[in-house]
Amino acid sequence: MLSKLSLQQNFALPQSLMSFSRLIIVIFTSLFLSATFAETSNEQVDGTAFSHDTVIEYARKLAEEPFKQPKTAPEELKKLDYSTYRQINFLENAAIWGGTPTKFSVQLFAPGFLYQDLIDIDVVEAGKSFPLELSENSFRVPNEIIGKKLTEVGKYAGLRLHYPLNNADYQDEFIVFQGASYFRVVSKGQLYGISARGLAIDVGQPKGEEFPIFKRFWIERPSSKQNAIVVHALLDSKSVTGAYRFGIHPGSPSKVDVQAILFPRTDVKHVGLAPLTSMFMHGGMDRPDQLDYRPAVHDSEGLQMRNGQGERIWRPLNNPQTLQISAFIDENPKGFGLIQRNRNFAYYQDLEANYHQRPSAWIEPVGDWGKGQVELVEIPSASEENDNIVAYWKPENGLKKGEPFEFAYTLTSPDDVPTNKNRPRIVGSASGLKLFDKNKEILIDYSNINSDDIENIDVIASISQGKILESRLEANPHINGARVVISFDSQDADVAELRVQLNKGDKQAAPTWLYRWLSRDWNNSL
Repeated sequence: MLSKLSLQQNFALPQSLMSFSRLIIVIFTSLFLSATFAETSNEQVDGTAFSHDTVIEYARKLAEEPFKQPKTAPEELKKLDYSTYRQINFLENAAIWGGTPTKFSVQLFAPGFLYQDLIDIDVVEAGKSFPLELSENSFRVPNEIIGKKLTEVGKYAGLRLHYPLNNADYQDEFIVFQGASYFRVVSKGQLYGISARGLAIDVGQPKGEEFPIFKRFWIERPSSKQNAIVVHALLDSKSVTGAYRFGIHPGSPSKVDVQAILFPRTDVKHVGLAPLTSMFMHGGMDRPDQLDYRPAVHDSEGLQMRNGQGERIWRPLNNPQTLQISAFIDENPKGFGLIQRNRNFAYYQDLEANYHQRPSAWIEPVGDWGKGQVELVEIPSASEENDNIVAYWKPENGLKKGEPFEFAYTLTSPDDVPTNKNRPRIVGSASGLKLFDKNKEILIDYSNINSDDIENIDVIASISQGKILESRLEANPHINGARVVISFDSQDADVAELRVQLNKGDKQAAPTWLYRWLSRDWNNSL
């Protein structure tokens, strides 16, 4: 019943009475909780002592037991279609901490449709946790039958946090935890797009992917002065358990500090840390396979990396005809992410999806991550409703049974990579056939390159199969930069890796450009 009781009403009061009203609400809440918990369990009344060590111990003990499939929603809720499920809405006036001095509030998701796992959610106040219970007053529902079924289940399918992100007078939804170990976060002025995950296992492997789930959450109540909130999560799957701590900072950009410790039940060779999942249909190097008035359709357009040597790397994304997995070997990476760089509406021409407002996601490891590789998985897709791009860090030795594995990182959701935008960077790539001789040609645009420097910059272009025929650098005043033009002969190769680097003397003058050229995709697009 804490879900009923700490879900405060929003009162419309004059500004002069606001402070007094907040005091009354706090007093009323305390009395209401005490009175109601008299008829509930001791755990609900008194709470349970809680710290992040609590989650670690849960994960440690869970790993010593065989994996148990999580409880799921009843068939009546699983069978709900998308339109019906969308009509189940958590009541705004029931928001946890809504109407209190705390800047954050919490709303919850009902189980059903695709979101079938039943999740336990606790709130933490004054070092004690209290379980939330679903009641008949938690949701607005399309019919009485669904309402009764939700009450019988008594569990949730996820949570979302609200904060005055874009306007001081309104609490915007800015982060969602829902489905397996997925979560999405936006910054000021952005719309949801790319997703993050707690962990990825066996992505793109023949035996099929394993999807760990966050089976329980603990949400710490922030003070009225705090602009950040902490969420803890217990992860579980057939192969591994884990304890996660998310330090969440909404803003411009929003930032999430992630700390995790994993407890493998078995050896896990193909594990992905800090995984990102996105969508790419067409744009830039990749033309649409079918007629589409929109020049570009994607949530992310490129993989950005900053490797352990400090080299900046840009890899345009593909929607290939066949599954493609690319590995970028590294040691102690400085950062990687899936980036939505182009912010102009004209580039997308989509009034509904507003792809120009989708967030980028940048992962910055905390501490040394050792040897491994950034892995990029590109999956063929015919629908923009499907996420077909995955990127993550794969540690060289994977996980070992019985050996706890700790890691930490910061996830930011900027419009672009959070670096000095005055430095040269790649802002566009395109491909086609060269006039007159019909050789294959690639164009790469770089911003922030002074035209006076062009004759001092060398273009270093290479191809793994075939031959580079020509490479040149010319001024592009329209972007205050320069354009590289590369023509090449694939010499009947099916696949070729292209690499273009700009050097000024013995130093890198701009990010390295990488691309996997596929003859089948190329021929289908011409």
